[in-house]
Amino acid sequence: MQFTGTADYVAGQDLTTAVNAAITLERPLLVKGEPGTGKTELAIQIAQALGLPLMEWNIKSTTKAQQGLYEYDAVSRLRDSQLGEAGVADIGNYIKKGKMWEAFEADGKVVLLIDEIDKADIEFPNDLLQELDKMEFYVYELDRMVKAKHRPIVIITSNNEKELPDAFLRRCFFHYISFPDAEVLMKIVDVHFPGIKQNLVREALTQFYEIRETAGLKKKPSTSEALDWIRLLVADDVDPATLRGDAKNALPKLHGALLKNEQDVHLFERLAFMARSQR
Repeated sequence: MQFTGTADYVAGQDLTTAVNAAITLERPLLVKGEPGTGKTELAIQIAQALGLPLMEWNIKSTTKAQQGLYEYDAVSRLRDSQLGEAGVADIGNYIKKGKMWEAFEADGKVVLLIDEIDKADIEFPNDLLQELDKMEFYVYELDRMVKAKHRPIVIITSNNEKELPDAFLRRCFFHYISFPDAEVLMKIVDVHFPGIKQNLVREALTQFYEIRETAGLKKKPSTSEALDWIRLLVADDVDPATLRGDAKNALPKLHGALLKNEQDVHLFERLAFMARSQR
């Protein structure tokens, strides 16, 4: 079972090596990188390439590790018992399976995505150590051990917003998705916009990387934002020469796709004003 990328996802050699190493070792693949570098999409493409179902567990700041295993709704059971509802004696009727339980019980191998794990409480990763390592957990309410029929391929993503515990990191295979260089980003653009004018792409990417490298920028635009911007440029049929001419003397065309806060907009307004005043 080898991942080599897909027609819709440009994966470098180091990334495919990391994916296949995690599959061979049967360890979770922890993928870090800037937002918008394709971490979540990677899990989707792995599932597609290997012909496996994908199960997604999207983590929020309020998510608890237990929710990935199961939740027991004691309040509903108490209410039903007071109302004399049928089936209240079967506690299993009040157990809600989490994504990890579903992945463990699947009839075949699946890809389990635990997305943006760094959003949760710092103890969240440690609370899943044994379950991810042994691929089993105990359901006390049912007096039952749930074991994985087939060990899932686990992809865990992080935007690097907080440090993860060392004990958790030891159980993962790690890969950092670096921001793509111009050549790789050109390939990504070609995948999303086949047949696009190459001179427009070259001018757009030149300006895009200049924007990313601007000193004082609070939020650098991501790969996904570059694609959105180029899509708008194509839709407006922007002349590459016009794009090049405006690069230093004005805000970037359709800058709302790239600059996502007022500080960065004001920064480029000041730079454009200074460039015009020096002419």
